[in-house]
Amino acid sequence: MEFIIVAIILIFIVLYRKYKGENVSKFITEQATIIYDKFAPYSFKLVREKTKELGQEYTARQYLMQVIIFTSFAAVVSYLYFYSIPVTIFYMFVVNFSIPYLAFLRCKKVYSEFIFEQIQVYTTNTIMEFATTQSFVKSIEGVAASGVLEDPVLGDVNQMIQMSYANGSIDEALEYMNQKYPYYIVKNMHQLFLQITKEGAMDSGESLENMQQDIDMLVEGVYRDRMERASFHKSFLQYGVMLYLMVMLIQYMLGRDTYIKLIEQWYVILILHGIILINSYFLLKGEKYYNENVGAE
Repeated sequence: MEFIIVAIILIFIVLYRKYKGENVSKFITEQATIIYDKFAPYSFKLVREKTKELGQEYTARQYLMQVIIFTSFAAVVSYLYFYSIPVTIFYMFVVNFSIPYLAFLRCKKVYSEFIFEQIQVYTTNTIMEFATTQSFVKSIEGVAASGVLEDPVLGDVNQMIQMSYANGSIDEALEYMNQKYPYYIVKNMHQLFLQITKEGAMDSGESLENMQQDIDMLVEGVYRDRMERASFHKSFLQYGVMLYLMVMLIQYMLGRDTYIKLIEQWYVILILHGIILINSYFLLKGEKYYNENVGAE
């Protein structure tokens, strides 16, 4: 154990001397980022780039604070459970593997919110344009040229325009967009436009107005769901942390000396590891729920 501690100190000293005058933590963060970018899934790279463009990606300092907080918490909890320095170091090391996964979930949340807002803009503005032009293709051309959309939605709208002119109909273009963004507001709006185009309509104004009201109600519901999730998330994290610290109550009831004798039994150690793993899985599942499908209808 002493050898491991000395080795860690020596590595830090070597890094500090080699990169004297530079921020060692910054160097470590940059190297970790290079390795992560090399092996990260391509789809996540795109999501992360969009998160950076939106200015919502964590800074190196924020990621370092996460590492410090997670490592400190793992050290306290694991030592209270096992009173073993090797086990404590093991959990201090393992807990940091969850940080990339949490970053992945957070970036997906930011990206999902961005896409939903873009879809809201796309549907609302297309309806407004159609009320004037009475042509679906002209409507989406106006939306694309207005500058209110950003990639990737803007690129997909331009693809719809090209497909419509190439095929002489909007059917394939609508199906393309429905598959790419399977939101009810998109499918319902496209179905309405398809009916107007195929069947004709003496006055589509009322139908378009009803569609706009449906979109407004749906968007209101989504934003209400986000606020409820945020409130639930805070309570959930507090509850999850308290589950880890239940061992303190057990030690208080049994007495510290009795508890230390108890954890000398192999099956007790196994149970304690199981409790930590189950609690961790519970927290990660909760984080996954909170961060995913934020634009779902």
